[in-house]
Amino acid sequence: MENLNDFVAAISENPSAAFALLGVLLLIFFGLYARKIKFTTKMLVNISLMLAFTIVLNQIRLYHFPQGGAVTPGSMIPLLFVSYAYGPGVGALTGFIFGMVNMILDPFILHPVQVLFDYPLPMMAMGLAGFFPGRKFLGAGVSFFTRFVCHFTSGVVFFASYAPEGMSPVIYSLAANASYLVPEFVICCVILKVLPIERLLAAMKRN
Repeated sequence: MENLNDFVAAISENPSAAFALLGVLLLIFFGLYARKIKFTTKMLVNISLMLAFTIVLNQIRLYHFPQGGAVTPGSMIPLLFVSYAYGPGVGALTGFIFGMVNMILDPFILHPVQVLFDYPLPMMAMGLAGFFPGRKFLGAGVSFFTRFVCHFTSGVVFFASYAPEGMSPVIYSLAANASYLVPEFVICCVILKVLPIERLLAAMKRN
């Protein structure tokens, strides 16, 4: 019991350690889950194509914020398509790969734990859409909300010093992340509404 109290006290004094532990646990869980996925050649080709589309769309910035985050012309759509077509595991794996690529192309690094919550984990959240294959907008909403939680957590813990004087880090992180994720989500919903989703997904899954 004393060791447990010491552990809790250490975590409370250094919250970044708690987030590091959470991030590592999520990655371990994902790794165990991903081992059950059986890939086909067509799946690998489609995943590669969707990754390429995501990277290209993500480089088209309608607006880019100084502390990271940008509004793009629907760069998450290809990741959502992978999740809808192949399920949450493949979607999360694709998101993880994109998160690492994005970190290389557009790095903003303050702390190793911040990297987890700003790059791989929020992109892996796009895989959650795979739990709602028949309810595309709900799946997109859950994915974007979880991505927001990751970025919001990073903002509160690691970007508090960027908050204007007198402003709460919580309010700052909420406003900063919502300012680009809400428009991004709206753009994605409009694109999902316009595209023939079922036809495209059927083409992706066809052998």
